[in-house]
Amino acid sequence: MIYEFEGQVPEISRKAYVFDNATVIGNVHIGDYVWIGPGAVLRGDYGEISIGAYSAIEDNCVIHARPGEKTTIGEHVTIGHLSVIHTGTIDDYAVIGMNSTVSDFATVGKWAAIGEGAVVKSKSKIPDRSIAVGVPAKVVGEVSEEYMKTWEKYKENYNSFCKRYLENLKVVKK
Repeated sequence: MIYEFEGQVPEISRKAYVFDNATVIGNVHIGDYVWIGPGAVLRGDYGEISIGAYSAIEDNCVIHARPGEKTTIGEHVTIGHLSVIHTGTIDDYAVIGMNSTVSDFATVGKWAAIGEGAVVKSKSKIPDRSIAVGVPAKVVGEVSEEYMKTWEKYKENYNSFCKRYLENLKVVKK
């Protein structure tokens, strides 16, 4: 469901796909070919959320921002199932593993990879092309060229979902 809140209406590209059972509230900006999965919640009720083109917000993610602050998700970003992003900045091409948390004012660099279940603590900075895992998340390696090529293919699958879901997803039974 898409909700206006206190005069703030979400801005969603016509080329994006947002599941009917996802929730998008208020000051939210969703770019071209962004795929928002089932059960995702994007609450721009007292902060702002911006999601760049070609990003995927998978099933049951929660994205929020503190009052007067902003959560920014770049282009070609993958946010894995069940993840929480709260007043964080995720740079282009980053991959946030399933069930991870990126907390207040943390930054995840370009092409960085956050392992499944990791917690990127408040004000942490994960550098470009770094691999970070654990609770709290710690850098344990560097993203390889091979990893980036593999993930470019995975990202293309979600990018194609926007058009495919708009054209082919049909309710069979309510």
